Amino acid sequence: MNPTVETLAAAFAAVDQPQLLAARQMQALSFAVHIPLVCFGMAFPTLVLFAEWRWLRTGDPLYRALAMRWSKVMLALFAVGVVTGTILSFELGLLWPGFMAAFGDVFGLAFALEGFSFFAEAIFIAIYVYGWRRLAPWSHFLSGIPVALAGVAGSFFVIAVDAWMQHPSGFALRDGRAVDVAPWSALFADPFLWHLWAHMYFAAYVVAGFLVASAYAWSVLRGNAGRYERIALGIALAAATLASPLQLLIGDWAARDVARHQPVKLAAMEGLATTTRGAPLHLLGWYDGREVVYGIAIPRMLSLLAFHDPDAPVAGLETVPPAERPPVNGVRFAFQTMVGIGSLLALLSGVFLWARVRTGRMPASRWFLRALVAAGPLSVVALIAGWVATEVGRQPWVVYEIMRTSEAVTGAPGIPIGFATLSAVYAALAVAVAWMLRRLARTPLDPEARRAR
Repeated sequence: MNPTVETLAAAFAAVDQPQLLAARQMQALSFAVHIPLVCFGMAFPTLVLFAEWRWLRTGDPLYRALAMRWSKVMLALFAVGVVTGTILSFELGLLWPGFMAAFGDVFGLAFALEGFSFFAEAIFIAIYVYGWRRLAPWSHFLSGIPVALAGVAGSFFVIAVDAWMQHPSGFALRDGRAVDVAPWSALFADPFLWHLWAHMYFAAYVVAGFLVASAYAWSVLRGNAGRYERIALGIALAAATLASPLQLLIGDWAARDVARHQPVKLAAMEGLATTTRGAPLHLLGWYDGREVVYGIAIPRMLSLLAFHDPDAPVAGLETVPPAERPPVNGVRFAFQTMVGIGSLLALLSGVFLWARVRTGRMPASRWFLRALVAAGPLSVVALIAGWVATEVGRQPWVVYEIMRTSEAVTGAPGIPIGFATLSAVYAALAVAVAWMLRRLARTPLDPEARRAR
């Protein structure tokens, strides 16, 4: 740590909170519940609009029926996202008052802009869902465009805050508070923002696409293989297939940014104990405090991936004291889970593309459909694992190298009670969502769409 960072970090003091881990787990639970809904908010409106556009172009009533049904799903998930997002915003103030008090002037602008995006999305999603029979066809289609734009914009502003936490700038620290704040440059000129946002943007299409495809693949396996199911499956799978390979390229971009700006996180992801020139990459294995054991080493690959130079030096964990290192095996497991599942999804996408190019049709194999059923839940696992690697890999800092998580947490008691209550709320919410989606799935198509099916 350089002297400037030491001076900044000395401005804060750790809070006496024996339930710090519970507070972190409580926040992580809310995040894990909310982030898949964010993916649907970013990507699903585009799928709905594509289905409606196909109806406007072809006149095929099945596309209209699909867009109408999906729009109701979009509304239901938006409503659930409002609940989980509100809980997250309350948790920021209740669990991490030190962070909010010290740096609220920096990231408050992004949260304000996210609020405007949310209200725009809420207004236009209501117009879109309830305007099917009240607006002219093309006017109705145009009313859905702000829904898609607002969903992307809202996530962009929130990710800007997280990027700033990963690479803070644009302020001075005085008496434990951020002063001389330049929020525009701090939030939107941050080098971490663009790879984080791009990674999340395409992850949204991977998650939404594979989850929707998973549902329809299950329906086809159960014998419902009509045109309606095939159209829905094709649209969802096409979106996921286009996004999956791009994630590999964006992951390379992200890894190089992490190597430059957060070398300790990269060392934790790999389990690299000491700075090494021509560092190897280990697949699987366990970090025993000195090295990765039981793993498969690929010589010089880490240097090549991180710096595009097989002989480049890669900083090790020894560059910082033990108290400033993240939990290595947790970060490694999360990172390798994300990369492993992402690679499998990209491979599945390649199989789909190969079959489409060669035969003009989707693979009809039951093994392919079973793989699609598994791909939906696995995409969510990869999404959450990626965020675990990103956020836990930053520990022990809530604002990287400036404020520790132990300095941001509340000193109030009762966190375990709140954690248990929140778990019960999310369990009830999960039951409610499952009931809503099941009821929407069982809603019969209108007579014209049934005839076209």
